[in-house]
Amino acid sequence: MADIVQTRGLCKQYGKVMRVNRLDLQVPEGAIYGFLGPNGAGKSTTLKMILGLVHPTAGSISVFGKEVNGHNRLDMLRQVGSLIESPSYYGHLTGEENLKVVQTLRGVPEKDVYEVLEIVRLEGQRNKKVAHYSLGMKQRLGLAAALLGFPRLLILDEPTNGLDPAGIQEMRELICSLPARFGMTVLVSSHLLSEIDQMADHVGIIREGELVFQDTLETLHRHSRHNLALRTGDNEGALKLLHQNRVPCAQEEDYILLPRLDDPDAAKLIRYLIGHGVDVLRLEERQKSLEDIFLELTGGKAASL
Repeated sequence: MADIVQTRGLCKQYGKVMRVNRLDLQVPEGAIYGFLGPNGAGKSTTLKMILGLVHPTAGSISVFGKEVNGHNRLDMLRQVGSLIESPSYYGHLTGEENLKVVQTLRGVPEKDVYEVLEIVRLEGQRNKKVAHYSLGMKQRLGLAAALLGFPRLLILDEPTNGLDPAGIQEMRELICSLPARFGMTVLVSSHLLSEIDQMADHVGIIREGELVFQDTLETLHRHSRHNLALRTGDNEGALKLLHQNRVPCAQEEDYILLPRLDDPDAAKLIRYLIGHGVDVLRLEERQKSLEDIFLELTGGKAASL
């Protein structure tokens, strides 16, 4: 599968601060690529560099297999739609009229206006003045404007920011439908792991301007490890017995962490410890959550087990 977006050694420095540092993104064609990171990690700066709104300090950007430069940037951007930060509109115009302004500027057919209004489920509100739109409706109108011309690549920066739960779900469903319906590739940023987990199939995680993880969402899920937590009346003695039998284990506070065992092996282990005079007080299964992994990768403090 070819990469629709690829960056190599991408950097952006403001004064003495390196906001983006040697970033190597790979966004596969047809993917929903979730670009994750805490606020201020460099997500918006990266997306703006891809769109040509911010000039990189160093590195290269390739879109649709071609390196972007001053000569071809505008041609490539004709195949890119974007929603960066909060969209701005003419409040005294209707939703349809606002889209027709964008349609004229982009030089796309007028019929696209009615198609994108239907896609974002605003066809019933198209004659309403945007000043009277809710925040969720304004975000959907922003998505409609980005969809005009049906671009190959759609770049969305925190598209669910400020929305209520119903608005978040609606936006998420719209985004998830785009690759299958229109063959689009979607690059979407967020600081919320739960949002990306429900939308994306590929993930890049950025921390302080550096990429700390990039792979499929399935691979990230595999990092979410299962293990057993054992508590005994004599952890020191239990550890000695386990080491003698070459059972992988480690102590964490009042518990001994073990690899996941099936039920017969767990029962055998308990009998063995009790048979050697070690009282087993508790044995429980634990799983490192995606949230814990995300916090570890981004330098946050993971929730205690």
